[in-house]
Amino acid sequence: MASSTASSTAVDEEVRQLYERYQATESDAERHEIALEMGKLDGRRHAEIYAALEDE
Repeated sequence: MASSTASSTAVDEEVRQLYERYQATESDAERHEIALEMGKLDGRRHAEIYAALEDE
C-alpha cells in the first residue's frame, strides 16, 4: 500500500504544478491544454484506486 500512497503523492504534486501553471497562463488555449493534462492525471489516479481495490 505504501507504493500506492507514494504514487498518489506524486500525482498530487503533478496536479498542483499543473494548477499553478493554469493560474499563471494568460492564454485560453494553454489553459485548455493544461486542463486536459489534469484530466489525464485524474484518470490515472482513479485507475490506481480501482487497481488497489481489486488487489484487496
